[in-house]
Amino acid sequence: MRWNTIVRQTHRWISVTFVVTVIAAFVAATRAEPVEWVFYLPLLPLAVLLLTGLYLFVLPYAVRRRRATS
Repeated sequence: MRWNTIVRQTHRWISVTFVVTVIAAFVAATRAEPVEWVFYLPLLPLAVLLLTGLYLFVLPYAVRRRRATS
């Protein structure tokens, strides 16, 4: 597999994980006394989404620039 394919697949699966953790946080918020750490769970997948999303955003510009210099 190519590096770009791995990053795209990781981005897709982490987005699913992020949605599940956000739903879990909303469900926990409906409880009488929600546990505080549950609200921090979506932050880790969100950070990974930020990094992979930035990579995927910059990728077309980097390829275009590489083609222009060659």
